[in-house]
Amino acid sequence: MKDLLCEIRDCRVCAEHLPLGPRPIIEASEKSKIILISQAPGRVVHESGIAWKDQSGKKLREWLGVDDDTFYDTSNFAILPMGFCYPGKAKTGDLPPRKECAPLWHDQVWNQLSNTKLKILIGSYAANYYLGKKENLTQKVQNFEEFLPEYWTLPHPSPVNRFWRMNNPWFEDEVVPRLQNKIAEILS
Repeated sequence: MKDLLCEIRDCRVCAEHLPLGPRPIIEASEKSKIILISQAPGRVVHESGIAWKDQSGKKLREWLGVDDDTFYDTSNFAILPMGFCYPGKAKTGDLPPRKECAPLWHDQVWNQLSNTKLKILIGSYAANYYLGKKENLTQKVQNFEEFLPEYWTLPHPSPVNRFWRMNNPWFEDEVVPRLQNKIAEILS
């Protein structure tokens, strides 16, 4: 796994398309129990080099019911974005993740993971890649039980997504407590 992570972090496949240059962000160990499959790192994460060390990450840790130490322990959580580098700014939020990363690297990472108990799909890019486009993200989040025990779908925790959360209060009222129970069960 260490060699693979070094290879991914040295990747320059789409360097000419990245406004701040390549800085692949990934965290994992063979022992990772929960795999967080997300969009792509934002500008703040690109600058720090620490996955989910931003407002989105704060909200995600809140939803998961874990503290920073638990979250950043790779025996607990692996961080596997759809795009490993910051893709640039869009009109609202960031550009979509680069399409090269997941097909190039995800299977190689999966082959190194031997202790996976749950894959959490964060946002529509991850959900569509792994579950297809039959349902929209809201439907996938509502119907999370259909994808268990392998997958659990979440909306992206970005502040840009606050309107989705306001329009779907059932998510934080009903789904998040069940997610926290599942995470606590896996990590105990």
